[in-house]
Amino acid sequence: MLLALTTYQLALLCVAATFIIFALVVALVVPRSHPGFPGNRLGLFLVICGAFFVAQISAVLVLAYVGEGDEPAAEAATTTTETTTPTETATTETTPTETTQTETTTSESTTTETTEASGQGDAAAGKAIFTGTAGCGGCHTLSDAGTSGAVGPNLDALKPSFDKVVTQVTNGGRVMPPFKGTLTEQQIQDVAAYVSSVAGS
Repeated sequence: MLLALTTYQLALLCVAATFIIFALVVALVVPRSHPGFPGNRLGLFLVICGAFFVAQISAVLVLAYVGEGDEPAAEAATTTTETTTPTETATTETTPTETTQTETTTSESTTTETTEASGQGDAAAGKAIFTGTAGCGGCHTLSDAGTSGAVGPNLDALKPSFDKVVTQVTNGGRVMPPFKGTLTEQQIQDVAAYVSSVAGS
């Protein structure tokens, strides 16, 4: 429990403990050995009591002030985090749209990518990996594979190129984990060949 206290709370606790110990010693211990206490030292005794009182009140006020200052900072941090998350989501949604428009506009470009993909990997083997061992369909929608995952982008709408799929599957990104330690280089190329050749068809 003491570990959870802030520096200011510990300071307040120390001042309070010192004040209480002083009061107990003066009230119970000193009168036994010095029955006439405080006697001619009454002025000094009152100054010490006043100093303890001022220290205790100051510690309470400082703790209250610091506590109020920390709460808005924590709320501001929470607000910033919440605001940042939707912005990143908006960016994610915008990127597939722009890519789709660019690649859909030129049909020759799509044909070229499909041909290149077929030469660099085995699309049939890639389909087996996509729907089976890699579990890609759990996160992505791809009509040819019959999958409707919603965690990652819709591959039919995105229509990624062979190279884009290889990079994404190898290194991962955002919520997608990297598969370079799970799949071989050939398997990654097979998945890329399959996705780039059937996405959006």
